[in-house]
Amino acid sequence: MEQRLVVSRNEVRIDCRALRHNFRCITEGVGPGVAVMAMVKGDAYGHGMVETAAVLADCGCRTFGVAELVEAVALRGAGIGGDIFVILGFVPEEAEQFLLHDLTPVVFLDQDIRALSQAAVRHGREIGVHLKLDCGMGRLGLLPAEVPAFKQRIDALPGIFLAGVMAHLPEADQRQAASTPQIFSCFQETIARIGAGFTGIRHIANSGATMYFQDTHCEMVRAGISLYGCYPDGSDGADIAAGSRLQPVMSFATRVAQVRDLPAGSGISYGHTYITTRPTRIAVLPIGYEDGYLRDLSNKGEVLVHGRRAPIRGRICMNLCMADVTGIPGVTVGDEVVLLGRQGEAEITADEIAGWMGTISYEVLCLFGNNNSRIHIDGER
Repeated sequence: MEQRLVVSRNEVRIDCRALRHNFRCITEGVGPGVAVMAMVKGDAYGHGMVETAAVLADCGCRTFGVAELVEAVALRGAGIGGDIFVILGFVPEEAEQFLLHDLTPVVFLDQDIRALSQAAVRHGREIGVHLKLDCGMGRLGLLPAEVPAFKQRIDALPGIFLAGVMAHLPEADQRQAASTPQIFSCFQETIARIGAGFTGIRHIANSGATMYFQDTHCEMVRAGISLYGCYPDGSDGADIAAGSRLQPVMSFATRVAQVRDLPAGSGISYGHTYITTRPTRIAVLPIGYEDGYLRDLSNKGEVLVHGRRAPIRGRICMNLCMADVTGIPGVTVGDEVVLLGRQGEAEITADEIAGWMGTISYEVLCLFGNNNSRIHIDGER
C-alpha cells in the first residue's frame, strides 16, 4: 500500500512573495546608504528562521539579527552567509563559536570581552564587537557613564576591537513619542564621548524608528515586525502609497471538524460561558490553545467561513473551539476556516487578533507560527 503523508488540518502559510515585497519597501525607504539588519530571532517571529533568512538573502539581505548563539550557529549550518549578530550575549565558554562561525557578538559585560579576546588570540585572529548601550530602554546594556571605561578595556585587550555601537528605543512605535529624539540624542552624545576616532557602525532604529523617525537611521536599521507585514503602531498603513504598503506574510487556516445544530438555551464548552439565545448552528474547529489560539479569544475572536465573519462561542479548549455559523449558509465538514488572513474580500489581521487578546501583533505571530505546521508558498497574491 502506498504511504501517504499525514498532515495537520491546522496550517500556517508563509507568503515568500510578501516577505520580499516588505524587504524591498524597507530598503527603498531607508535609502542606499543604510544597511538593513533583518531580525530573524524567535524563529523569525514564527515565520521560520532558516526559510525566512534564505528568502531575504536571495533579495540581497546581508545582515541578520538573532537573540541567542544557538540560533546564529543554526543559520550558518543552513548555509546563510553575511553578518549574523547575536544580540543577547553568550556564555563565556562558548566565545570560540563566534570565531568558528564568523559571527558578530553584541557585548555589555567584562566577561564577554575577556572571553572573546582569549578565543581570538587562540585562533590568531581579530574579532569586531558591537557595544550595547542602555540610553533609556531599561534592559540590557551599559549606562552612558560606563561606556568610556568599557571602551578602554576593549582597546587594552588583544584580538578584539570596537566595530559598532547599538541601543534600543522603547517608544518608537508611537509616532509622536518625545522619548525617541531624547534617547537618540543620548545615544549620539555617548558615542561622541568614546572618542573622535570611532568610525564604526551605529544602529538604534527598530521597525518603529525605521518607519517613523528617519533621523535615527545612522549606518544601519534593524527591521523586525515590519518585515513580516505589520506596522509597529498597529495601523493598517492606509496613509502610505499602495505600492509601498507592507503586506502580511503569515496566514493561518483550519478546516471544519463537525457542524452541529443546537437549540436555544444550550451551553457551549467548559463552564458554559456562552448559552445560545436562539437555534444556533455551530462549526466545531480542531484548534485551541495548544495551537496558539489562546483562551483569551473565548467569546471574543472571530474567524472567516465562506468569506464571512463567524464569532467564537464559548471557552476555547486545548484542541477545539466553536464558531457560530448560523447566518452563513452551506457550511459543511472540511470547509476552510481562516483565523488569520484573507478569505474572499474579508480579512482578519494580526493586529485585530492582538486587540482581542490584549497584546501585540508580535505575540500573535509567534504563537501561531511556532505552534503549527508551516508551509512556505511563493505564488501570486
